[in-house]
Formats: sequence, C-alpha cells, structure tokens
Amino acid sequence: MKTISRETITREQIHRLGAAGLRGFFRLADLWNLSVDDQRVLLGSPPRSTFFDWKKDPQRALTRDTLERLSYLIGIYKALQILFHDSSIADRWIHRAADAPPFGGKTPLHFMLRGDIAALYEVRRYLDAWRGAW
Repeated sequence: MKTISRETITREQIHRLGAAGLRGFFRLADLWNLSVDDQRVLLGSPPRSTFFDWKKDPQRALTRDTLERLSYLIGIYKALQILFHDSSIADRWIHRAADAPPFGGKTPLHFMLRGDIAALYEVRRYLDAWRGAW
C-alpha cells in the first residue's frame, strides 16, 4: 500500500476528496437527523450561502479545516457502524447522553457542537479506543 504525502496530492485530488467527503457528510447528517444549524457548526460554521452551495454542488474547493472536519465526522460514523451491528442504534448514539469522559452526562452531539475541531477529534479518539483500535 503506497502512502501519499501532502506534497504529492494534486489540487484535483483534494477537490475530489472534498466532494466525496461532503456527499458522505450530507448522507450521515440525514441518518443522524442533524438540523442545518448543527451541520453548519460541525463543518466549521461556514456562511449559510456557502453551506447551501456545498449542498447543491459539493464540487467546491474546501479549506484544510473543513477537510479535516469531514475526515473526523466520517471516521466517527464508521467507528459507530463497527461498534454497533444495528445501524439504527449506531446512528442514534450521538443523541444519547453519556456519562463517560469527555461527555459528562451530555450527548456526544452536544459535545461536538462546541464547534472546535478538538471536540471532533476527542469523539473520534474515544470511539477508536472503545473499539480497541489503539
């Protein structure tokens, strides 16, 4: 398996990855029953017009921050699908209160809606540790 360094990735490849990431995000947003406002926060709070442009046509240039957010969110989705054999349970997990750190009795979605990328990282790390990926 060949590892691709940042230097060897072309703008076209980044563009395609971003478009695929946005399409995947909008599918998981439907599965997770996320409001438009929640979706925007998870994507880094882009202007409404930008968000709806992305939704209409995901073939847009994205910032590194947005690409990283998409990567974490899709990773969270994938980890949940691995952890729960019933996809409906996996899709509802982010809406269930959790006592485990870092959630402190709130839902993982509430935690992620802090808006910072570190929250997405923490949820992804929590799920990866839970499933024994370390």
